[in-house]
Amino acid sequence: MKILVLNAGSSSQKSCLYDITDSAHFGSSPPQPLWESLVDWNRRQGIAEVKITTARGTVLERELSTQTRSAVMAQVLDTLWQEKTRVIDDLSEIDVVGHRVVHGGQQYCKSVIVTAEVKKAIADLASFAPLHNPINLEGIEAIEQALGDIPQVAVFDTAFHSQLPLAAAVYPGPYAWFEQGIRRYGFHGISHQYCARRAAQLMGRPFEDLRLIVCHLGNGCSLSAIRDGHSVDTTMGFTPLEGLMMGTRSGSIDPGISIYLLRQEGYTADRLERVLNQESGLKGISGLSADMRQIATGAAAGNTRAQLALDVFIHRLRSAMGAMLASLDRLDALVFTAGIGENSPSIRAAACEAFQCLGLQLDPIENERHPVDVDIAAPESAVRIFTIHTQEDWAIAQDCWHLINSQI
Repeated sequence: MKILVLNAGSSSQKSCLYDITDSAHFGSSPPQPLWESLVDWNRRQGIAEVKITTARGTVLERELSTQTRSAVMAQVLDTLWQEKTRVIDDLSEIDVVGHRVVHGGQQYCKSVIVTAEVKKAIADLASFAPLHNPINLEGIEAIEQALGDIPQVAVFDTAFHSQLPLAAAVYPGPYAWFEQGIRRYGFHGISHQYCARRAAQLMGRPFEDLRLIVCHLGNGCSLSAIRDGHSVDTTMGFTPLEGLMMGTRSGSIDPGISIYLLRQEGYTADRLERVLNQESGLKGISGLSADMRQIATGAAAGNTRAQLALDVFIHRLRSAMGAMLASLDRLDALVFTAGIGENSPSIRAAACEAFQCLGLQLDPIENERHPVDVDIAAPESAVRIFTIHTQEDWAIAQDCWHLINSQI
């Protein structure tokens, strides 16, 4: 089964093609896609920069002077059968297309075949995720234009957190909020689920028997506490703004700050949203960058604001890890993933240091080797520690395979 995965973002679009012959693929390391594409609209206005990579190592780069997603998608798909980057003979060989959809609300707790009803729900949920769901829907419609009546699957980023206990999901405001759909949904669910399952695979233990904390640390950051195969707590909530300090997002703050800024400083709702989402976090504190690598370099060079940003990030990460631990009756493994989680030994070390009282011990040599999908805990550690390369695209492809085969 040839599965095309589309991960559409506001300024970028990632796609890849997998060929899954049977479920045996799921018991080993994730396979390399036959073909991958990355489209970036962010660098030059009016220009889509396209990079195509195949499993043979062929790389094709081009620029398209259009911002129409459907037009770009059509040209990107053409590279699947063009001579230099050919991996199939005809687009009709694609069996199904899977999409990452950020918000599934309370309606969707698992992946579904896309129908007119599902498309309407994705559009309606745009009020909860205005920066994401409309783009995800554009991706679905672009495939309809390019490939016609092909089966498409929506894989929701909120689905893995859909079984949060009510004590974790309900905000302590008026109960009417909950009735209006204002609750904690959680995000990064595809990544959290993939990394948790991959950790279980690496440990050789059933996923459902483990107690895990997954730390997805990138430009966006979130933690999850996983028990009995389900997310029972997470740091992001009604929106991806809640929780940890992030690249440009504040994470959780005293809501009274927002009220103060609106009343006393003349902020509008739009300005407040911009400040909290785009001008806060690592960038806001350091005044330097949203990139943890530049923050660490600045701190090492004596930049006091960069050091403060680093200290605040670590403090809030440790605090949130403690909160996740409170939702578990033990901890079997701690998982680090995403850009910072996978590539910053110093952040991993600082996070783990606070939990040595639990018998958690990092192997300092393994930690510095930039390992991928390996245990970096010391042999005597009471808790295993993993760095795992999150592969959301592969997780989406697996969901597509299971869903299509369940209907055959």
